[in-house]
Amino acid sequence: MPLSFSFMVLASCSVSRDPLRTQIRQLQKGIIKDDTSYVYNLPFAYNKSYCLVQGYFSRYSHKNRAALDFKMKKGTLVFAARDGIIIRIKEDGYKGGWNRKYRPEGNFIVVQHTDGSRAGYWHLQHDGALVNIGDTIQQGQLIGLSGRTGYALFAHLHFLVWSVNNTGQRQQTATRFRTSKGIVYLRPFRRYRNIKF
Repeated sequence: MPLSFSFMVLASCSVSRDPLRTQIRQLQKGIIKDDTSYVYNLPFAYNKSYCLVQGYFSRYSHKNRAALDFKMKKGTLVFAARDGIIIRIKEDGYKGGWNRKYRPEGNFIVVQHTDGSRAGYWHLQHDGALVNIGDTIQQGQLIGLSGRTGYALFAHLHFLVWSVNNTGQRQQTATRFRTSKGIVYLRPFRRYRNIKF
């Protein structure tokens, strides 16, 4: 086992106590059903498939995050998972690695949706945003290029959705996706294929 992976496993054995973690596990396993939440597109090209290497509240760097990591080579095309308006972009970072000192280097795009929720697309390559602040985008539109900037062990796309409540606090949101396997809550260590609908 590579040293970096061994360290990652040993350093992250604790699990989040966030009640959302339990709810997400039940949704993923079909113990509870949800047919009301928004259905997102996978954030990559149609007919392509990528492995989800880290899921919601995973034991590695997501133990307190309802976020998803898709393993992708640098320069992979990133597409909008939902319609919205671009409200933040960072694309001037060059560096990345498995050290918290690289966090400020992480490039990203943040999209605001009509219901007030937001989606973040992280670890984009340098100059990897193909949209501008204020642009209105459509679900399935090309918006960026994946990379390995910021706190990242390898090249991947980090995707998460959140909303901000009345007190200004972030509320993480689990998301359903349209896949070749149906509409599902994604689970780690599985490949998912994006399909047109």
